[in-house]
Amino acid sequence: MKTGIRNGYGAISGTLIGTLGGLIGLGGAEFRLPVLVGLFKLGTLEAVILNKAMSLVVVAAALLFRGAAISPGQLFSHVDVVVNLLAGSLIGAWWAAGHAITLPRIWLNRVVMVMLVLLSLIMLAEALFGMHGEGAPLFEQGVARFVAGMIAGFGIGVVAALLGVAGGELLIPTIVLLFGLDMKLAGSLSLVVSLPTMIVGFARYSQSNSFAVLKQERLLFRWMVAGSILGAAIGGMMLGLISARVLMGLLGVVLFISAIKTFQHAH
Repeated sequence: MKTGIRNGYGAISGTLIGTLGGLIGLGGAEFRLPVLVGLFKLGTLEAVILNKAMSLVVVAAALLFRGAAISPGQLFSHVDVVVNLLAGSLIGAWWAAGHAITLPRIWLNRVVMVMLVLLSLIMLAEALFGMHGEGAPLFEQGVARFVAGMIAGFGIGVVAALLGVAGGELLIPTIVLLFGLDMKLAGSLSLVVSLPTMIVGFARYSQSNSFAVLKQERLLFRWMVAGSILGAAIGGMMLGLISARVLMGLLGVVLFISAIKTFQHAH
C-alpha cells in the first residue's frame, strides 16, 4: 500500500472510529486495534503499542474537552474513587504489559481476541439493559469497597495494557455501580483513572523492541490521531441524533465479528 493511500486510510478510519466512539461516549480504541492488525498489517504487539500511544493523546484531549462540563473541583471531590481504582489499575497495567512483551505471539493473539470478544459482549449487554444514572453503591464506604475497587481496577488495568485502550467501557459501569455516581461524572473520572494507567503500561512497553513501531509508523500515528480527535468532536456534536443503545448494540456485533476474524489467524 502506497504511503499516501495508507495515510488517507489512517485519517478516514480514525475519523470514523472517533465519531462512533464519540456517539456512544467511548474513545474507540477497541475498534482501532482490529483495524491496525487487519487493514494495516501490523503485528499484534506493535498494534497494541501504537494503539496505546494513540489512546494517550485522545484521552488527554478528551479530558480537556470535558473540562467545561465537569469542573476540576467536582473531580477532586471524588479523588477517593480515583485513588481506589488506581491502586489496582497501575499494578494490573504494569503486570500485563510485562507479560505481553514475553508472551508468544500466537498466545497474545488469542488473549487479545478473547478480551475483545468479552468487551463486545459487555457492549451488547449495555445495549440490552442500559446503564441507569446515579444510584446506591454496591458497598458502603470502607474496607470492602476499597478491596472491590482494587480488584476491579487491577482487571481494568490488565485489559487496558493488553489492548492499548483507555478502558472506559469497563471503568464507567464500575464507577456507576460500585460507587453509585452518575454517568456524566463517571465518564470524566474514568479519564482521570485511564491516563496514569495507560502511562504506566506505556512505560513498561518501552522496554520491548516492538516499541520501535512508534518511529516506523509515525505518519500513520499522526493521521489516525488527527482523525480520531476530529471524529470525537463530530460524534460529540451528533450526540442524541442516534440512539446510543441501538448504536452500541450494532457496534458490539461488529467488534465481536472483527475480533474473531482478525485475531484468529493473525500472524
